[in-house]
Amino acid sequence: MECEFEGVVWEWRGPSPYHFVTVPPESADVVRQLASAATYGWGMVPVEVWLGRSRWRTSLFPKDGGYVLPLRDSVRRREEIALHDIVHVRLMVLAG
Repeated sequence: MECEFEGVVWEWRGPSPYHFVTVPPESADVVRQLASAATYGWGMVPVEVWLGRSRWRTSLFPKDGGYVLPLRDSVRRREEIALHDIVHVRLMVLAG
């Protein structure tokens, strides 16, 4: 399953600050339908992501009944993405 969406980059300020994009509700609903076959512990859902010229594998984190996509610092630097930017994301849920 693939989906595309746009979202705002936000920062979680914890012991290890990290940047995320929230998966919109309509895409999160589709991910949720596939999650039982793909998830591995704590509700994490493995995905392949395309953003600009970058492509990588990561996992969606469950948050507030939906999902958030972590953005690697190396990707943010390469794609020149800053906090509060709107980014276009394509992702594919990977079967477990």
